[in-house]
Order: sequence, then C-alpha cells, then structure tokens
Amino acid sequence: MKKIPKFKNYREEAKFWDTHDFSELWDEAKTVDIEFIDDSKKEETIAVRVNPKLKKRLEDESKIRGISLSDLARIWFIEKLRSL
Repeated sequence: MKKIPKFKNYREEAKFWDTHDFSELWDEAKTVDIEFIDDSKKEETIAVRVNPKLKKRLEDESKIRGISLSDLARIWFIEKLRSL
C-alpha cells in the first residue's frame, strides 16, 4: 500500500498531488474538521513595523511553508484572533 509522505512545504505537496490520485491512498485518510475562510474580500490594508530580525524570521518561516510573508502574517493574525 502507498503512503502519503511528509512534505517540507506546500509546493512539494502540490507537486505530489499533481502526480498522484487520492483514491490510491484512501485507506490513510482521516476525518477532520475544517473551516474555510473567505479570503476573497481583502479590502483593508495595515502596516506593521517590526525589527529586522523579526522580519527575517517571518521570511524564513514563510519560505518553509511555501507561502508569502504577508499570507503567513494574515493566517497567524486570524488564528490568534480566533483563539482569544
């Protein structure tokens, strides 16, 4: 039986799913709860000033995940606000 590998980032995962059929890996599937965020209505902009070390860390984390720095910051803002 085939296994779903661990991915280093979203790009690596996308390449995997571009060449594999999920039906071949159905036995590995787990039921999860998900919430979709309507991210299409980005009407407001904010500027956040950070020191260079923090910006570099955010850049590194976003590269690991294969997303832009602003997308990562937005995701983390949303996650934090929902946890309050």
